[in-house]
Amino acid sequence: MNSNKKGMTLVAKQKAAGWAFLTPATLMIVVMSFYPMVRAFIISLQTGAGANMRFAEPIFSNYQRMLADKVFIKSIGNTFLYLLIQVPIMLILAILLAQLLNNKDLKFKGLFRTCVFLPCATSLVSYALIFRSLFAQEGLINSILVKLHILESGYNFLGNAFSAKIVIIIALVWRWTGYNMVFYLSGLQNIEYSVYEAAKIDGANGWKTFWGITVPLLKPTIIMTFIMSINGTLQLFDESVNLTKGGPANATITMSHYVYNTCFINVPNFGYASAMAFLIFIMVAVLAFINLKVGDTRD
Repeated sequence: MNSNKKGMTLVAKQKAAGWAFLTPATLMIVVMSFYPMVRAFIISLQTGAGANMRFAEPIFSNYQRMLADKVFIKSIGNTFLYLLIQVPIMLILAILLAQLLNNKDLKFKGLFRTCVFLPCATSLVSYALIFRSLFAQEGLINSILVKLHILESGYNFLGNAFSAKIVIIIALVWRWTGYNMVFYLSGLQNIEYSVYEAAKIDGANGWKTFWGITVPLLKPTIIMTFIMSINGTLQLFDESVNLTKGGPANATITMSHYVYNTCFINVPNFGYASAMAFLIFIMVAVLAFINLKVGDTRD
């Protein structure tokens, strides 16, 4: 009886210790994540400013306004354009770089890995300013193109809607490819070389090995990086603000940038800004849920 009683007491102590560790983290998540979500939804149903906030009439008027807001619709189109072009290119390059840098016969692997990873360690503002200077009319890119006689004079890359979007996509790929490469490299290092050697003995070439071994074994990592990239792109802000300032004529503005302008730059409208922010949250949640369901191969 005494041993059972002591055993139960030990289990109770272990449970109490577990809850002691979980409770602060749970409270932090509730306070820092869930409460702001609920509060943002409540504010999205309101209109006015400061202490004069009141519920709108009709209650969902801020959401109805979004349907007629051409700038917001434009920002959605821009954001999804960046998502559909930049994310696949970035992840494919990250996988290929990880595959190259995982070669056991490669010398100076540490140096190359550091060089590929370094862009994501730079400040968001700093790297945006670097690309802004590179693609300026008298910047390095224009100087090279003029010397190669591809252009007669400097081209205003950031002043044209199409080329400005291309610059943003290039900047995003440059900065975040190395970040995702680290995840793939970590996954590849958990795959035994003997698996590749066995495939080579069976006559599989590099292409078949990549699609038959590497990609299936990296599937959980690919899904994770894809969800993270979707989340990051839908909340894209720094590049639009610092690189193109949303221009020309809101041609490159993103959803988060427009929310910021609505809340702090233009005439402040916290209710409408919260409605847009809440819609972004729903988009991220839905796309993440779809990716998790598609990627879950468990019975």
